[in-house]
Amino acid sequence: MDALGWLIFLVALLFSVMLHESGHFFTAKAFGMKASRYFIGFGPTVWSIRIGETEYGLKALPVGGFVKIEGMTSIDEVDPEDEARSFRRAPGWQRLIVLAAGSFMHFVLAAVLIFLLAFGIGIENDNTTNLGTVATCVPASETALENGAACTAADPKSPAELAGLKVGDAVTSFDGIKVSGWTKLSADIKAVKPGTPVTFTVLRDGKTLTLHTALVTVKGHGSYLGIAPAVIYQQQGFLQSIRYVGTGFDEVVTGSFSSLAKLPAAVPDLFSKNRGSTAGGDVTSVVGAARDTGQAVAADVGWKAKVAFVLLLMASLNIFVGIFNMLPLLPMDGGHVAVVIWERVRAWFARVRHRPDPGLADYRKLIPLSFGVFAVLVVFGTVLILADIVNPVNIG
Repeated sequence: MDALGWLIFLVALLFSVMLHESGHFFTAKAFGMKASRYFIGFGPTVWSIRIGETEYGLKALPVGGFVKIEGMTSIDEVDPEDEARSFRRAPGWQRLIVLAAGSFMHFVLAAVLIFLLAFGIGIENDNTTNLGTVATCVPASETALENGAACTAADPKSPAELAGLKVGDAVTSFDGIKVSGWTKLSADIKAVKPGTPVTFTVLRDGKTLTLHTALVTVKGHGSYLGIAPAVIYQQQGFLQSIRYVGTGFDEVVTGSFSSLAKLPAAVPDLFSKNRGSTAGGDVTSVVGAARDTGQAVAADVGWKAKVAFVLLLMASLNIFVGIFNMLPLLPMDGGHVAVVIWERVRAWFARVRHRPDPGLADYRKLIPLSFGVFAVLVVFGTVLILADIVNPVNIG
């Protein structure tokens, strides 16, 4: 099942890459530009076929893809007969659309996935107080708790086990206070000093039971009881699902910018023992995302939880990639967008001053900047992949 999760992630990733490149490809074709190659992957060619003026194919390394549009920059060599149909000869607004189309397709795919999550699976109900997990022992540390370490004979029984709490119980009150939702219940539990006796009222098989226990301490975590809520999904109607797309986008976009802001601070924590509780635990590579998908598919949970996790993960990744790709840094699409905008602003100033259009930007001057950004991305990506291999974050 873990291998199946990796396969699902790989297929979804390649599909996402295909959509990205298709955005560039079809908008370029629509504007009459010549797109001579459309490939998935990099490295040696495994298979290709030429249809019309375009060669379609697969490369040996399935880690991306590319579309070759003739004359993307001022220094590209183009056959004289194709110059009129080159990217650089198109109006600025057309070039901007072609460049932004890749990220746009990521956003479209993410919107479809979020809609399918709400309409087909449902939205997780955060207000449930039904228990989905009752731990049988007290974890030795916060790390053991986060990693879901198995119980040993030496581990003491958890307070939840000693109290007699069972999966499916609906907690109705805690220490005499009515429970309205899991968020409030979780906060109330953490606020209790370890060792203090507490009382639970639960509804089990239509009967109300009163149970007693005392919380314990887990090093690095604080007060510990040993319960987790049941995951309940509520399917949404068509219009509600469309509205949820907006809500989901807002949450993921906010999280994406937060993750980007944490990138510098995350580097020192990538190899720390407590990575999961630091900024280093909030960023991951494709290896980490694939591993998370594998863990989710292999987890002992219902199919809805598995599908919901995969859909939300892929939607989040597509939104993040779409945003990251539009940052105004070469060699990313956002960097090329910035160059086109600069060319048009410069042309406007020349026109106002009654001077000739200075034309295309000289990409030879931008090569050092582009290479520098590319080198930083490669180094950081390599470090992040290495961290995900030797010091992974367990999603539980």
